[in-house]
Amino acid sequence: PSTTPGNSLTASAHSLVLDNGKAWAWGADRNGQLGDGGSTDSRIPLAIGGVDNIIAIASGGSHSLAVTADGKVWAWGANASGQLGTGTNADSAVPIEIATLSGITAVAAGEDHSLALSSDGRVWAWGENSSGQLGDGTTVNSNSPVRVESLTDIVAVAAGKVHSMALARDGTLWSWGGNYNGQLGDGTVANATRPVRVGR
Repeated sequence: PSTTPGNSLTASAHSLVLDNGKAWAWGADRNGQLGDGGSTDSRIPLAIGGVDNIIAIASGGSHSLAVTADGKVWAWGANASGQLGTGTNADSAVPIEIATLSGITAVAAGEDHSLALSSDGRVWAWGENSSGQLGDGTTVNSNSPVRVESLTDIVAVAAGKVHSMALARDGTLWSWGGNYNGQLGDGTVANATRPVRVGR
């Protein structure tokens, strides 16, 4: 989910906290998800360098995301599925700016995929897509952001392990991706590669 200052998030084995524009991380670091330039696990919080004025954070399975006050998105950690959105599949132990995104207000991270919400209400997704969790009508992974189909006027986003959700300004809730336990809330257990309305 997206976060506000002072909130913290935990992922599979690492944690993030946001405090006065700075992000701190601790826990597992095999893929560089602590963002300190190394790959050594830490039992204490480490300051994430190179990024200031952070307004939102998100932690995925083994990757991390941050949004800065100027609307830019930074990512670090595991990237085998393209979940960093940098156009490559190389892990990064330091934050890298996702150059193709701007005007972002919130981010969310699933196991191996990521979401971003722009100030104009559009949603972007990247990374693992085997269950359709990117919402672009395919099941093809993407190492750069793709537009989630048909969504407009969105005010919040969230990501599960292999599914994604978005809340629209009119109060409707949309979901897409893996649905083997009915997590999309559309009355089926069929995966959806495009957003479906929850509770239909």
